Formats: sequence, C-alpha cells, structure tokens
Amino acid sequence: MSDSSKKQDKEPAFLDKQVTRRNVLKYTGIGGLGVLLGASSLGGVFAMTKQAPSETGKADKNETVPFYGKHQAGIITEAQNNVYFVSMDVITTKKEEVKHLFKEWTEAVALMTAGNPVGELSPNHYMPPKDTGEVMGLSPAKLTVTFGVGPSLFVLDGKDRFGLKHKQPKELVDLPKFSFDSLEKDWTGGDLCIQACADDPQVAFHAVRNLVRIARGKATIRWAQEGFQRSKQSDPKQETPRNLFGFKDGIVNPNVQDKQEMNKDIWVQPNDGPNWLEGGSYLIIRRIQMYIEVWDRSTLKDQEETFGRYRDSGAPLGQNLEMDPVDLELKDQSGKLMIPENAHVRLAKGDGKQVILRRPYSYTNGMDAKTGSFDAGLLFICFQREPSKQFIPMQQRLAKMDKLNEYTVHKGSAIFACLPGTSLGGFIGETLF
Repeated sequence: MSDSSKKQDKEPAFLDKQVTRRNVLKYTGIGGLGVLLGASSLGGVFAMTKQAPSETGKADKNETVPFYGKHQAGIITEAQNNVYFVSMDVITTKKEEVKHLFKEWTEAVALMTAGNPVGELSPNHYMPPKDTGEVMGLSPAKLTVTFGVGPSLFVLDGKDRFGLKHKQPKELVDLPKFSFDSLEKDWTGGDLCIQACADDPQVAFHAVRNLVRIARGKATIRWAQEGFQRSKQSDPKQETPRNLFGFKDGIVNPNVQDKQEMNKDIWVQPNDGPNWLEGGSYLIIRRIQMYIEVWDRSTLKDQEETFGRYRDSGAPLGQNLEMDPVDLELKDQSGKLMIPENAHVRLAKGDGKQVILRRPYSYTNGMDAKTGSFDAGLLFICFQREPSKQFIPMQQRLAKMDKLNEYTVHKGSAIFACLPGTSLGGFIGETLF
C-alpha cells in the first residue's frame, strides 16, 4: 500500500467515498466546517471524496476515475466510449480572472467526476441553479476532464497577453502546415481546451456545459466536437476500436502501465523546458474528414493495402495476429513487398523512434452541405512529450505519400499543453500561474 493510501485510511469515517447531501449538516454540526479540512464552500465539501491519487487512470467500482494525482486523468486513462472536446478563446484581459477560472473549474470537475452536482445544497428558487441537472440519477460513467493551454494564451498577434510569454515552452507552437492540409479556421487553434470523456455522452456533455457556463465572461467556445467509440456493452471482448473505415485504430500504443515508458515518451520531464509543465503532456488534435462514399466503392484488397493491415483481424499484411510485429521487409512469393511503400502503417512506423499515445474517436456531423455526402471522420487525439520529435516528423511522412490521403482531408488542427495534475487543496494550472 502506498503512503498516500495509508494517509487516506486515517481520514474521518464520514469522508468515506462520498459526502452525501443528507449528512453534511450533521457533520458540520458536530465539528463545524473546519472539520472538513478547510473547505472554502459547500462545493468544496462535496469535492472531498475518498479518491486516492492515481497514476493508472483506472476507474473504481463506483464508475469514478480519480481526479487528483500527479498527472491529469484522461490521458493514460483507458479510453471511454465518448468524448466532448471544446476549444475556447479567452476574452478577459486580466490574468487573475484566468487564474480564478481554473480554480473554479478544478472544484467543479472534482465534484462532477465523483458523481456530485455542481452547486449549493439548497438552490435559490428565484435564481438559476448552478448545476444544469441533466445527469441526476446517472452514474459518473468514468468521467474524466482534461485541460490544456494553447500557444495563443501566451502570445497573440505578437502581444504578451498575460505576462506569461517567458513561460511559453518551445514545443508549444502552432503546428506546421502539412501537405494536403485543408484547414478551416472554424476547426483550428484555441487558447484553452477541455476534453471531457465518459461512457455516457450525456455525462460528458454535462461536464462541458457546466464548465463553459462557469467561464461566462472570461472565455467563449471557439469550436466543439463530440466523438464516440464502440460501446463497451456491445463489445464484451474489449477489442481495439474500429474507425469508420472499418479498421482497428490505435493498435500500436505504448504501455501506459510502464512508468519508465511513459516518462520517456508521454510525460514532460524536468529538463524539457519551463518547470511548470513537468508531469504534463502535449495534446495534438486533428479533425479528419473521411470520404466515406469513395472508400465504400474501393475493393477490400485496396483498402487493406492502404492501411497495410487486414481488415478483419487487424494483423499487419503477411502476419496472423493484430499484435504481431510490423515486418516492413516481408515479401510475397513474387518478391513484392507485403506492406506497400505508401501504406499507412509503414509510414507511421518509420524508424520506430516516434512513439505517441493515440486516443482517437470517430465523429459524425450529419451531411456536408457543400457535397451532399456524410460529414464524418476521425477526431485524432494523441499525447506526447515532444511534438517536434514525435508527431510532427511522423505526420510529415504521412502527408507526403500516405495512400490514405486519397480518402481523407485534415480540416481541423490544434496543439495544447496539458497541465500537470493537482492535489487536494490545489488547482489545475497552479504551476503556470
């Protein structure tokens, strides 16, 4: 048992798992609010859940993923069924207001991820309630909320917005334009991001909705996109999710339980730059529209050679199992390479040095009014320690000759520095501010 777990076990019994509304007055009556570890508000009381800080990102039996910890949840956490991703623009000019916003967000997320509402015990019936109420009676559904900051929070149009320019990491810069990019302003960039993931889409949306409402007057939505994977209820074997082209997506991922591997490839380290980001990670998101109708008319052979994998099993061409190694030199009886030179898996692998943590989701946005076809595709999300050495060289290879480019177009793109985690009494972003 860890030291933190031992310390948790010595806490008062009334902090066991969740402080219920019914018992708050009883507890404050026997010891005053001071007993509740100096909670600054009734919201703070409800945030006092017995969630042991975790680096594994695993949910407990109550469908809750620990909020507090060295790293933010929602990065190495096993991907939930749904995501609601929002990019925001800061409209306040006051640094203290941005700092206060992160404090309010931290308190709200600690409540929501524990399955509690955002707001006071007895709302004033003549005022709007603080919690929007659409998840009453629902479980936390493994909700995680991950926050990030974009390059434009530090410098915009050459201006040091909040006196933070000297704290901007060298890796936190807008991504270069890649070949075949067709980026649209409506799906690109942002000062802040919120990634809410849950096994229930209503729970994920509820989290974002309440956080956006808290930000009113300080930040506004720049763009938003919801996404989904297969439901775990419909996939009892928990196989690798498939994208809308029918192929397994995210097969080659690092082992998130290996701390050494995570420190090497995912978590920002002390010597990587400004120390405020230590324990954080860089999030890159790409909104990739798929030409579904064109793909549906291509042969299975062409589809498999495009990816470099068999559709049914997910195995690399020439292999039998999904997790079999990708052999780029393997040839068929005629001497032809099993995995073509322009296959997606070959170009993504490269020399094997660029390792990223993929956390992709599919999306559907109805019809593309310009073409009359589906507006559907992939919300590609990945995390890494150094984008300039990981995602960027990988994407440059893919952009040049990936056969998959015939069937896709990148319309949205953004990079964010995901802040380190925090402990009880602290707030997300405290190291930056």
